Amino acid sequence: MQKLSPEQHHILKEHGTERPGSSPLNHEKRMGRFMCAGCGAELFDAKTKYDSGSGWPSFFDAKPGAVETTRDASLGMVRTEFHCASCGGHLGHIFEDGPGPTGLRYCTNGCALKFEPAEKK
Repeated sequence: MQKLSPEQHHILKEHGTERPGSSPLNHEKRMGRFMCAGCGAELFDAKTKYDSGSGWPSFFDAKPGAVETTRDASLGMVRTEFHCASCGGHLGHIFEDGPGPTGLRYCTNGCALKFEPAEKK
């Protein structure tokens, strides 16, 4: 487990949510990979990132086996929470309003992610 900032700890360990539009990763357009800020496990390829307009970094697919889901009824509605399969850190929620080919939107707390740009060739 990597050293977490207070905000990362709140999100990953206490199921918190960052303010919409607060993550610099919303605007990240480079090729590379997105990893769990808690343990470094690879979660998303930059090719699956898109601008959902939600205010949070969004992806239409995760790396195979990288995330697990649970039912979340904490706000009086039922949502699908997803978390890192490696360390269990809370990442965000999955919605069925994303683009093809999956139709999913992994609405992700940017604070729960680390970005590693692809090497230039």
